[in-house]
Parts: sequence; C-alpha cells; structure tokens
Amino acid sequence: MFDALIIGGGAAGLSCALVLGSGLQKPFAKNKKVAIIAHQKTSHLQTALFNNVLGLAPGTTGASILEDGKSQLSELYPEIEQIDKEKVLEVFKTNDGFTVKTNKNTYKSHIVIIAVGYTNLFTIKGLDQFIEAHPRAAAEKNRIWLKNNDHLIEENLYVAGTLAGWRSQFAIASGSGAHVATDILTLWNGGKHTKVHDKIEGV
Repeated sequence: MFDALIIGGGAAGLSCALVLGSGLQKPFAKNKKVAIIAHQKTSHLQTALFNNVLGLAPGTTGASILEDGKSQLSELYPEIEQIDKEKVLEVFKTNDGFTVKTNKNTYKSHIVIIAVGYTNLFTIKGLDQFIEAHPRAAAEKNRIWLKNNDHLIEENLYVAGTLAGWRSQFAIASGSGAHVATDILTLWNGGKHTKVHDKIEGV
C-alpha cells in the first residue's frame, strides 16, 4: 500500500515526484511510501526542443529531460519507487483508497495522481466519467481533460499537467505537478500550508 502513487513520468509527474521526494524529509511525511509509474513513451516531451524555458540551456531536448529527470529522482530521493515499463490500464476506488492495475501488476494507494498526456487516446478505465473536452486547446485537436477543482478530481484523486486543463507548455505542466505535490504535503501536514525549499547554507 502506497501513500501516494503518481501515474505518468512526464513533466508534471516527475515534478510532482521530486517535490514529494524532498518533502519526505519532513517529520510529518516520515515513512510515507511514494511511487511513480514512469511510463514515458507517449509523453510529448519525446519530441520537444526547449529554447524558451527559464533555467534550461537553449537546445535542451525533452527526451533528455525525461531521462535526466528519472536519474535526478533516483539520485536525490531513492526512497521514491520508480516503476518502469508498465502501462496503467485501470484505476478504481476502494474502501481504503485506490487500486491501480497495469499490464503487469496491481498496486494499492491512499492517494493517486494522474499525470499523463491530454490526447483523446486516453485509455485508463475507471476515469471515463471525468473526461471532458479540454478547455484550453483548439477544438480540432480533440484534447481532453479530467474535470477537477484546483487539481482535485475527488477526495485523494488528483490530476496534474495538461490533463488537468492547463496549456501544453513545459513550465506550466511542471508547475502543475509541483502544485499537486505541495497540496499533498499540506494534507499530510494536517492542513498547514506546506512548501519545500532548498537553501544555500549560511545565506
């Protein structure tokens, strides 16, 4: 049983995992179990090139970010389990949280974060009732979102990134994932608004 399970290893999913990972150092999050199903084959980052993102060198590719992000997560926060080469097929609610079925395994988690792409090829069963036309994409592109209120679909079920209704911009998707992570940390911290910052020592 995980405390939080992130589905999707793109910009939103990896950002969410990194912020949660840094928060696991806090007393209120000690011993929390977090995992990410880092399926990346359909991520729009695979073909992306970045020249306009603060902090990224011009010419940085999305493919390199996908790999570097997973490495950064494993090096800094190895306690977050990375589940590779599995595709989520179904998510359904249970008495104590959610069950997530992949093409290989079944997982249980108190909290689930959906952070996959926003195409109409979305195939995760159990979430159909939340699917609507994307509010910030051209109608002819047939993009979708999972209807939510400030990233929350229903209790303990979150969505992040473009599938949350945001535009397909790297910085926005990353920020959305970080937003969800801080909401979860706030929940674990008894409702006290929580953020996690690293600081230069002695400053």
